[in-house]
Amino acid sequence: MTYDSNYYSSHHLFLVAVDCIIFGFHHNEIRLLVHPRGMEPEQGGLSLMGGFVKNGESVDQSASNILSSLTGLENIFMEQVKFYGELNRDPGERVISCAYYALIDINDYDESLLKAHNAFWVNLDEASKLIFDHSQMVKDALAILRRKAVLEPIGFNLLPEKFTLTQLQTLYEAIYGKQLDKRNFRKKMLSFDFIEKLDEIDKSGSKKGAYLYKFKDRNLLLNSTYYEF
Repeated sequence: MTYDSNYYSSHHLFLVAVDCIIFGFHHNEIRLLVHPRGMEPEQGGLSLMGGFVKNGESVDQSASNILSSLTGLENIFMEQVKFYGELNRDPGERVISCAYYALIDINDYDESLLKAHNAFWVNLDEASKLIFDHSQMVKDALAILRRKAVLEPIGFNLLPEKFTLTQLQTLYEAIYGKQLDKRNFRKKMLSFDFIEKLDEIDKSGSKKGAYLYKFKDRNLLLNSTYYEF
């Protein structure tokens, strides 16, 4: 098969980047992983983690490689948000960026890798200070996260393997940014078939303690059940 090289060469070439919106859950709030940009323009400004797509990489592979090199984790939950291609979104060059959001258990990542990349966690209020259109990326990713949270139990990506119902409720409250009625939340959670009670009690919060739960197999979780809060 032959190709018309003139057809391709007659069109402009653009840089393609990926930006990773990495969410974690810590101290009862959703956290965002950022780092200070190391070059101009906007050197030192708060930035999402990202980079240019390399030769021989797909866009998905590029995002996955960035996440792995940054956290030391494999098989991280990751989903594409959208492409961003406004003309002046990056003052340095015409760059089209594909944003992904990822959900990780903060307790699992390799902290030394974060230090090597000068990365750190901030609360979502800091997202408004991000450079370029990164704050819009976070808003779009958070909207997807909230929609997904009512469709499937995504908490298994953010919570430790074993958790209490209080921890689960706190996670959902952090995602939606509002308080949920304790009685109704527990009743609804226990009516769904995606968590199971363990014969273990967590006594870190009180002498009486609270039963621990865990999520069932992920393949069983991803169904069409609608969880509204």
